[in-house]
Amino acid sequence: MNRWSTYQGNCSGTLGALAKLPAGPVHKDFASVHKYHPLGHGNSFLSTFLAQLKIGHYCDLIVMKTSALISIALGLPGAIAVPGALDTDDITFAGVQRALPNAPDGYVPTSVSCPASRPRVRSAAKLSTNETSWLEVRRGKTLSAMKDFFGHVKVGDFDVGAYLDKHSGNSSSLPNIGIAVSGGGWRALMNGAGAVKAFDSRTYNATATGHLGGLLQSATYLSGLSGGSWLLGSIYINNFTTIDKLQTHEAGSVWQFGNSIIEGPDAGGIQLLDSAGYYKDLADAVDGKKKAGFDTSLTDIWGRALSYQMFNASNGGLSYTWSSIADTPEFQDGDYPMPFVVADGRNPGELVIGSNSTVYEFNPWEFGTFDPTIFGFVPLEYLGSKFESGSLPSNESCIRGFDSAGFVIGTSSSLFNQFLLQINTTSLPSFIKDVFNDILFDLDQSQNDIASYDPNPFYKYNEHSSPYAAQKLLDVVDGGEDGQNVPLHPLIQPERHVDVIFAVDSSADTDYFWPNGTSLVATYERSLNSSGIANGTAFPAVPDQNTFINLGLSTRPSFFGCDSSNQTGPSPLVVYIPNAPYSYHSNISTFQLSTDNTERDNIILNGYEVATMANSTLDGNWTACVGCAILSRSFERTGTTLPDICNQCFDRYCWNGTVNSTRPESYDPAFYLADSMASVSLPTMLSTVVAAGLAMLHLV
Repeated sequence: MNRWSTYQGNCSGTLGALAKLPAGPVHKDFASVHKYHPLGHGNSFLSTFLAQLKIGHYCDLIVMKTSALISIALGLPGAIAVPGALDTDDITFAGVQRALPNAPDGYVPTSVSCPASRPRVRSAAKLSTNETSWLEVRRGKTLSAMKDFFGHVKVGDFDVGAYLDKHSGNSSSLPNIGIAVSGGGWRALMNGAGAVKAFDSRTYNATATGHLGGLLQSATYLSGLSGGSWLLGSIYINNFTTIDKLQTHEAGSVWQFGNSIIEGPDAGGIQLLDSAGYYKDLADAVDGKKKAGFDTSLTDIWGRALSYQMFNASNGGLSYTWSSIADTPEFQDGDYPMPFVVADGRNPGELVIGSNSTVYEFNPWEFGTFDPTIFGFVPLEYLGSKFESGSLPSNESCIRGFDSAGFVIGTSSSLFNQFLLQINTTSLPSFIKDVFNDILFDLDQSQNDIASYDPNPFYKYNEHSSPYAAQKLLDVVDGGEDGQNVPLHPLIQPERHVDVIFAVDSSADTDYFWPNGTSLVATYERSLNSSGIANGTAFPAVPDQNTFINLGLSTRPSFFGCDSSNQTGPSPLVVYIPNAPYSYHSNISTFQLSTDNTERDNIILNGYEVATMANSTLDGNWTACVGCAILSRSFERTGTTLPDICNQCFDRYCWNGTVNSTRPESYDPAFYLADSMASVSLPTMLSTVVAAGLAMLHLV
């Protein structure tokens, strides 16, 4: 039952009168910001707010009290016009549901009965049967979603709906979309969240003209690494929830970053005692894994700590595994994209992660790589079992629970392990420090950034070609340490046939923590590496980093690989979406460990504006150009002539091969929106007004 149903009654007289009131004087900030804000345009906030609450015979009193509070808060004498009407879901702060707590013994990997068909390592020569079966279901869902998407995204006069219907009988003719969210700590999580929010049709008003809602529902794949993997973890382990629900201001909700991850969550008591309890929980979980005979590393503690900030579960969701995503009914029904978390391998005997390092992926069914160094995948659910030569010996048990969701996203962001070394300088109790010292005892400084996968699932697998085959433990590190900070690797595999990748880059490549294309350069150079590490994958040509800055390719979205005939092999078109200051300086340090709700919301809003080019106010054809990028490879396969609008878009956004490698001045872009500070203040204002309205319910 709607929580407001208790207050239903005849409020039509008062609300009707309110609805007819003129908007009154509007603060200049709000007059300018509403054209940029994701909620779009709106009517009188107060009348819409109360109409949706349906408060009944309390209406007159609440109107007076809420009007007074709003007037006091905003300095406005009358009703105000602000972006869009509020959805009651935004007010009720519905709880975020979770995935499956299916680990047999919390964080401790545990022996279980093996299935009749014992798990084994498979060759990476083709996709898994799980993925191919799932794709048959998912592709049907993406067709429906694309038809909805192109219902509000127009590609000139071209009838995209009719085109999709015409080719619906052959899914290989239809567009295949991937989205990649870069690393970069909390900056990457929040900026990436803004893009995902813009792409999500569930976001209020995201399917209006000038917006891109529905792109997420149309995508087949979604990848993340480091900070981007935290975003994926928050979305998927919380049952593919929305960004709106993750960023509520409700106490105890998921994304509360005011306390740093070093302090731990605010449990309502003295913070030192709260922190002590937090670290005791972390220590107990990791100690249990060690006592069960598994090697542990700082990544175990880091992953457990991340879980408290990313998952809506008590004690950070000890029993939630990454493989549980595959068991959720919605994922099995193909209702949302397939997620990848990306990490790197550290070659035996090496400390530096180079361009020839192995790139691993975690998907809901498997862990492994297409790289020739291993060229195999192991069932993720049974990671921790003692595989040998690709099979599980008959005298070995099956192990489950190793793939803790926190450990997976912690592995992808193990660079942040360095922060845990600060613990010994704090005033925390000695028993907590003892746990850290015990873990650090066997580690030298060069091992602080690793995640230990014990036992190595690829032990003696492909012995003739794998440098990891003789290793009892597998060292896995942060997915961005090889320079490929945008997780493109899973999406450029030829077997997946991805047509277009929306690459959201929140990297801190420059002095002022803005991206300059370094990640794309690294992926392109890897595709040309003479060692053969690319293993047949191709990537569109991109210019050097100086050219990215000098030609403005870091200040707005750019397309790479528009001409598929000019590629070294089959490769997707890449829509590069770099972080930039549209309305907020979203270039916070990668190592900033806390942010209040106001800054969090501002960075998410800025990310939304970056992805939509301020709801197409900076380019009225932006959504059409996105549509052209999606359809481009499909048009080639079906022999369809590009609509004129697409030729115009490609002239505007496709890199044309021009290079300017002159060393630029320090890249420090100014705000792109003239009224940026209005946009910055809006989320806090809206929250204040909503809180004021809700408070009135308790006063009447």
